[in-house]
Amino acid sequence: MLEAVPLTEGWILRHEGEALPAVVPGCVHTDLMAAGVIPDPFLGTAETEVAWVGRREWTYERELPPGDGHEQTDLVFDGLDTVAEVLLDGRPLGRVRNMHRGYRFDVTGMSGLLTVRFASAYAEAEAVRGAVGERPGAYAEPYQYVRKMACSFGWDWGPTLVTAGIWRPVRLERWSSARLARVRPLVTVDEGTGVVELRVDVERSRVEAELSLEAEVAGVRASARIEGTSGVVRLRVPDARLWWPRGYGEQALYDVELTLLNGEGPLDVWRRRIGFRTVELDTSADAHGTGFTLVVNGERLFARGVNWIPDDAFPSRITRERYRRRLRQAAEAGVDLVRVWGGGIYESEDFYDACDEFGLLVWQDFPFACAAYPEEQPLRGEVEAEARENVVRLMPHPSLVLWNGNNENLWGFRDWEWEERLAGDSWGEGYYLGLLPRVVTELDPTRPYTAGSPWSGSWAHHPNDPAHGTHHSWEVWNRTDYADYRLHVPRFVAEFGWQAPPAYATLRRALPGEDLTADSPGMLHHQKADDGNGKLRRGLERHFAFPEGDFDRWHYLTQVNQARAVAAGIEHWRSHWPVCAGTVVWQLNDCWPVTSWAAIDGDGREKPLYHELRRVYADRLLTLQVREGELTLAAVNQSARAWDGTVTLRRMSVEGAVLAEARAELAVGARSVGLVRVARELAPTGAKEFLVADAGELRAVHFPVPDREVPYMEPEFDVELVPGGIAVTARTVVRDLLLQADRLDPAARADRGLVTLLPGERVTIGVTGWERPDVDAARTALYCVEPVR
Repeated sequence: MLEAVPLTEGWILRHEGEALPAVVPGCVHTDLMAAGVIPDPFLGTAETEVAWVGRREWTYERELPPGDGHEQTDLVFDGLDTVAEVLLDGRPLGRVRNMHRGYRFDVTGMSGLLTVRFASAYAEAEAVRGAVGERPGAYAEPYQYVRKMACSFGWDWGPTLVTAGIWRPVRLERWSSARLARVRPLVTVDEGTGVVELRVDVERSRVEAELSLEAEVAGVRASARIEGTSGVVRLRVPDARLWWPRGYGEQALYDVELTLLNGEGPLDVWRRRIGFRTVELDTSADAHGTGFTLVVNGERLFARGVNWIPDDAFPSRITRERYRRRLRQAAEAGVDLVRVWGGGIYESEDFYDACDEFGLLVWQDFPFACAAYPEEQPLRGEVEAEARENVVRLMPHPSLVLWNGNNENLWGFRDWEWEERLAGDSWGEGYYLGLLPRVVTELDPTRPYTAGSPWSGSWAHHPNDPAHGTHHSWEVWNRTDYADYRLHVPRFVAEFGWQAPPAYATLRRALPGEDLTADSPGMLHHQKADDGNGKLRRGLERHFAFPEGDFDRWHYLTQVNQARAVAAGIEHWRSHWPVCAGTVVWQLNDCWPVTSWAAIDGDGREKPLYHELRRVYADRLLTLQVREGELTLAAVNQSARAWDGTVTLRRMSVEGAVLAEARAELAVGARSVGLVRVARELAPTGAKEFLVADAGELRAVHFPVPDREVPYMEPEFDVELVPGGIAVTARTVVRDLLLQADRLDPAARADRGLVTLLPGERVTIGVTGWERPDVDAARTALYCVEPVR
């Protein structure tokens, strides 16, 4: 039977003649931090102090134990970051140059000093650039010339920390006769019957051995013979329970076990969890252009999505528990789709296991982002090898529903002046429209593939045409006001977002001792976007008077603006289902403490945007919009049940008086949208009026002018301690009340974000992690919109 022996202990990192303790899996930066050689680059401006680490060569060592009588022993690395030579007692075993794949070396009968010598990723990238020529990219760093996590080289939300190390597990595999080299599970549904076809490749140490396969799932068993080095086992599970995305049904998962045998018994075992479901991508043409709608088990979905970046600039630090915590946060916010963005990595099994369990659909980018990628060797062979390995590795996961060729590279070729600069040189088109779809079709025909995001489906349309395929909406954040989201109805919005700073406690930890201002040195260092603070200011000034010299108000208002901006887009686009079939917010998470587009900051704290996602991604949503010059109530019902009920509409004054009131009946079918025209007498007239719509616990509020023009009353409210939190009772209109719980205690969390209260209304805010509740402290941590002074 194959024996796996972990090699995680006993490693050292060579540095300046010293042998430093090394953690495997890990990386050079984290080992140097643990040894006190470098500061934490996440704090202050220390990132700049450790830039030298990415320019150096590094060596890891440990003793390789001798074999134990098996016919073959393999040294297996699940991931090496990135360019390295592997040696045993000074003899080369092999050279590697790709972070995104694993490696296997035959060490049968060998033992001694195992050395992994890493070259600088910069040196490799610059050598490849010298060989294949210059290619344009969104950033000056050479990430397109090496198969490494692109955002290691920095991004507009991330630090430049070019890592090296044994970043995924390493082990010895000892085996005899044969082993399972590759298993491809093709999982489908045939008229209610779950079908599993296991396509198996084996590696032999003895050619003459007779081999067979046995498989079991849900009590169904089947067997087959190995012919040469391959075999196929087919199983059919009657009345299989289907796997559904969250909100549509249960996440039924089945254990599959495959055993490789010879005449003497089992040789190797492969175990995975699968789910029975079908998935299609409907890109058919219609009266509105070209659609982009996911269809799971025959059910057409509006995808409530978020973009995912690596959750740590040092991915080897991300534990199974951390993946589950972050993805549970996504699920609890109403998210049902997570896009793994192309400047990151193929995530670990822990990520996809959690998505399987939580019912989160996964859209997986191949790792190409924001650059022209050479198609010459040595890159082309590495791209194909990594694609083949990862397509097969991720096949068992029912959550994985879409492969995507790249992030923004087709768009970049057309719009970012690449075409002229390239002058005919390769740039990745052959990957996205040739190699990658061929690999997916060959290895995993059960899942759809799209060439890029954004992508209109063909060169017949502009790659980012909102009427065709996927669309990235960045013009709004970069140049205009978030109200402009309402000017278009894209078929699928795969990226859009708005920036805000992280939680106050996160800033305090990351910038110790700094006198915080919007443009203090640490704040500027932890703002990586081009003119990021300028865009924050311009976006804020369209709605609020800018709070000069008041950091706390700036911090609160920029977070409010972020939440409102994203909500404006989602409310509009969801109300146009089925023309628009999804929104994928940029972004769910951060990889370090930074001002960014994230809903959850680099310390895992939830911004107001996170709580706003819970509202706008809920199964049922009320929203007030102006359509064709008339105020309209949209009732979005993504639940499986019809929505019948009454909505109360009140035109109110900012003083809190009800000026007009009416009721309307809702009758909205399942998975559909209902529209109600608001009577003219209910429409607010002038800056002193607004409209409130209530249906049960759901509320929509419409102010006809920006806040800076609204003559708000001075907000007045009472605060009291209640079991598990605080209660706030409004004595005036209180707009966008927010408890910043982390100001009470860095460990404290609030269970809700922004809430607008009318006079006499009361809200209870649950607080956890607050060891010494105090009503005065609570009052100082409460913020709301105030009148212009």
